[in-house]
Formats: sequence, C-alpha cells, structure tokens
Amino acid sequence: MIQPPERLEDRDKAIEAMLPHVPFDGWTLRALRAGLRDAGMPADEADLLFPLGTVDMIETFCDLADRRMEEAAKDLPPDMRLPDRVRAVIALRLEQSRPHKEAVRRAIAVLALPQNARAAASCTARTVDSIWHAAGDRSADFAWYTKRAQLAAIYTATVLYWLRDTSEGDADTLAFLDRRLAGSARLRKLRNRFDDMVAKLPRPKMLRAQES
Repeated sequence: MIQPPERLEDRDKAIEAMLPHVPFDGWTLRALRAGLRDAGMPADEADLLFPLGTVDMIETFCDLADRRMEEAAKDLPPDMRLPDRVRAVIALRLEQSRPHKEAVRRAIAVLALPQNARAAASCTARTVDSIWHAAGDRSADFAWYTKRAQLAAIYTATVLYWLRDTSEGDADTLAFLDRRLAGSARLRKLRNRFDDMVAKLPRPKMLRAQES
C-alpha cells in the first residue's frame, strides 16, 4: 500500500477548519491560516503543519476522507455481497464529501496539473485501496491489481460526474455508478468465458513436444 501522508491530530483539525475557506481562497496558506484562527490555533503554525504546501494539504484531506469512509463503512450490513458493499462504500464517500464539493473540485484541479501527477496517482490508489478494504476484500493474488485498476477508473469517472451533478441525494451519480459497475461485471464475465475457451483449445503439437 502507498504510504499515506503524515497523520497528526493537529493536521486533521487544521484541514477541517480550513474547508469553509477553500471555496473562496483555494488550497492556499491564506485559507489554512484563516482556518487555524477559526479553530483557535496559532496561524503561524501553517508552514510547520504542512511544510510541503498545497499538495501536502490536499493529500491530508484525501487521507482524512479515506479514514472516515472506512470508519462509516463498519456500520454496513455484514451479509452484503462484495459488489454491493463496494457500491455502498463509494456512496458513503460521496455523501460524506457532499458538504465540501467545491473543496473537492479545487483539489482535483490542483492535482490535475502535470507537476502533481504523482500525488494525484497516490491519492487515487490510496482511496481505491480504502474502498476495497472497507468493502471487506482481502485478496492478495494477481486479481488484486486488476480489480484496483478497474475500480480506479470507475471511481475517478464517478467523482468527475458527481462534481456536475445537481440531483437530490446524488441520485444521478449513483445511477451512473451502477452503470459503470454493471459494465465492469459484464467485461469480467466475458474475460472469464474467453479464458475458459482458450484453456479448452487443443494445444499445438510443437507445444506438446516441448512440454514432454
């Protein structure tokens, strides 16, 4: 798993406090200092808490959201099928993020810059790992990589759709998510069917000779 950013209570508190200011000032030291003042913390600690600046703040914001998502997912019914749990965990993430949609939008805009590609990939990878972990998936085989790659594409597309969604309770986004998950399931079934067909094909004589 990709190493998360430094986890400190004061860093979490600072991110929470600055969120109301991000829609107006962006992910900036100005927003952070305003948040620190709101929380009764020294504004001059901004540079000490986030020495790497804007990207450090955003990675901490994403990591905090991952942790809260996993915590909330503990209340999901234990008898849910894994695909249903994945869908429910993503729905939880969207619900928790709804009050901070503009902060998410601005964070994505920063991470989309070429110089922040590595941080963007790390944030996505950690979130996808958190979704699978919260859903109860503990696989460690080759499927671990393929499932996470597929979910990364689905999750990214869903968040981008969600940023434009004005429907009540994110209904349109959840319908979009359902379509993407269903499409992924169909592709997986087709791939499994193709692999079975290939396995049943007669092997060429040359290959049989090499095996013997």
